Amino acid sequence: MSDLSKSQNLLSNEAVKHYEAGEEAQRLLKGTSRLEFERTKELLSRYLPPPPAVIYDVGGGSGVYAFWLAEQGYEVHLIDAVPLHIEQARVASKSQSAQLVNIIVGDARQLNQVSNSADAVLLLGPLYHLIERSDRVTALREAHRVLKSEGLIFAAGISRFASTLDGLFSGYLDDPDFVKIVQQDLIDGQHRNPKNHPAYFTTAFLHQPEELKSEVEDAGFYTENILAIEGAGWLLQNFEEHWSNPRCRSRLLESIRWVENEPSILGVSAHILAVGKKAPVFNYGTHKE
Repeated sequence: MSDLSKSQNLLSNEAVKHYEAGEEAQRLLKGTSRLEFERTKELLSRYLPPPPAVIYDVGGGSGVYAFWLAEQGYEVHLIDAVPLHIEQARVASKSQSAQLVNIIVGDARQLNQVSNSADAVLLLGPLYHLIERSDRVTALREAHRVLKSEGLIFAAGISRFASTLDGLFSGYLDDPDFVKIVQQDLIDGQHRNPKNHPAYFTTAFLHQPEELKSEVEDAGFYTENILAIEGAGWLLQNFEEHWSNPRCRSRLLESIRWVENEPSILGVSAHILAVGKKAPVFNYGTHKE
């Protein structure tokens, strides 16, 4: 089976087309996505064990986070369902000072990695595109399987309310087609873009914060935290002004930290991050007098 055929089996046709456009490699370096990138790195740095821990970046795209982690001395394996992303990562690796252990096409629901072999697993994208709850829990259970005792899972979800807020602040609610998308999102989180409008994302599932927590725990983890990634910062109308000014940027990031785990406003953030831990395994020896 070709890599493209594998990709079509792992993602919806709409998602494959969306990512085969090649924009994802640069997305985190532009616009308000820079806030997502900065905050995600901050949260990973807060919880990850020190290098050289083993990290599986599952659904890691072209390796933006993977190469950043490798530069710090982590042993990083990059796995993604989109062949173009893997090819982009392989090309990028030629100019990187730190190399990844593996760069491979794979399915978050059926990893080829050995059980109990990773210190951390990143799922910073797969849960968006596994639109059935059973598939999301399967991917989380696979992460649980490959993690060592007390290993960490970092699972990101798109907020159920992201399309509503984006539509309001970006003017998309003037489009009746987008209104229909938003209304369905709010009912069941099943985001669809039937006319393939380039600004309206692709087939995805949008989480309520408590849904993400429930899925992580159903996979066998206990929850360390549920955190807002961007908070309300992505909605700033003068975002560029804040981001380009070091003092304003610092204040923006600090204010997000103040309320990053406040349950009443978690859904305002475009992305939310669940941090879970695999329970330790205790080996009780036979007591001898």
